[in-house]
Amino acid sequence: MKAKHIILRSSGSATRDPFMGRFAMPGRAELEFPALTVEVDEIEKSRISDLSRSAEIVAIAPSMPMKLIAPVDVEGAAAPATQTITWGVKAVGADTSPFSGDGVVAAVLDTGIDASHPAFSGVELVQKDFTGEGDGDREGHGTHCAGTIFGRDVNGTRIGVAPGIQKALIGKVLGGEGGSSDLICNAILWAIDNGANVVSMSLGIDFPGYVKELERRGLPTELAVSSALEGYRTNTQLFATLASFVEARTAFSQAAVIVAAAGNESRRGINPNWEVGVAPPAIAEGIISVAALGEGSGGLVVAPFSNTGANVSGPGVNVLSAKTGGGLVSFSGTSMATPHVAGLIALWAEKIKRSGRFSSLELTSRVIGSAITSSLKSGFDPFDVGAGLVRAPQE
Repeated sequence: MKAKHIILRSSGSATRDPFMGRFAMPGRAELEFPALTVEVDEIEKSRISDLSRSAEIVAIAPSMPMKLIAPVDVEGAAAPATQTITWGVKAVGADTSPFSGDGVVAAVLDTGIDASHPAFSGVELVQKDFTGEGDGDREGHGTHCAGTIFGRDVNGTRIGVAPGIQKALIGKVLGGEGGSSDLICNAILWAIDNGANVVSMSLGIDFPGYVKELERRGLPTELAVSSALEGYRTNTQLFATLASFVEARTAFSQAAVIVAAAGNESRRGINPNWEVGVAPPAIAEGIISVAALGEGSGGLVVAPFSNTGANVSGPGVNVLSAKTGGGLVSFSGTSMATPHVAGLIALWAEKIKRSGRFSSLELTSRVIGSAITSSLKSGFDPFDVGAGLVRAPQE
């Protein structure tokens, strides 16, 4: 049975693994970094082994459905009071940082953006629709996430972690019917090719949806689940390969970091042990995964919905940001925590750029190294919060 597969192909050749870094060798001229392309083809499973032997092909995986990590309702969470600075911006220390993200390019791969919203006034928005629906944001999710990263003040309220960002790349990868992992791969490469220093993704693989799709193709449930698990594994490897490519490009062009939401499938409010692990693409090595925190008596607490095993945490409960059509709205989710971290990456990128040591490794290390646990309520599980709450550079 033929199925749609993603093929990552390196267009260059070299005597060293392109994902290990620079190609230059003693006594030889430095080679250009080979480009990576995404191909999508209907292929038989029996062909995968032969295709994998090609030196140009670096990863193969079935195209899997992707879905929005939708905001969730948090029981007992009160509507946010009037704020001049959102609690999330304060929690990460962005309000006291001397940096604003000036000179940094951010990419948001989501449901699009309401480009006419006052929060984005003066920002150069480069939009690309990967869904076929056209520009704009029917869901409001991408607009909210973008507002947290680089939104300007709205009605006297600061919502953006890095409001000094002047250019943003908006990849619409999720439409009314969701998206697919091949669209995400293409969007990541598009963002990197257009100069992104940080790529923010609040989306995840729709595993149950893929099982149902395979069942509709005639596979029995047991085989459908087995095939979906294999697709889950190979897609994780695919995104890890992409992340390695992004990191390796540091030596040839701009530094960039990918950050993704951990997911909202945990249900600690029902059962403290009901915890779900981070899902792709966030689980892939080389991508910073983000858990969500909320305000609580005695300190910040992990959100009941936040998936466990993330690298770092960010504010993700009752987050006030831009609303499609104008004004502000409050959402909760790891989708809301992720843009806080993306904005922090922009602040650190501006600081590091000034030092002249700008690389993906340096940027990742500074961001994760900034995380603290002192503002968290005692008794937290370290596995739920990762390194802790990320913080903005203060000098």
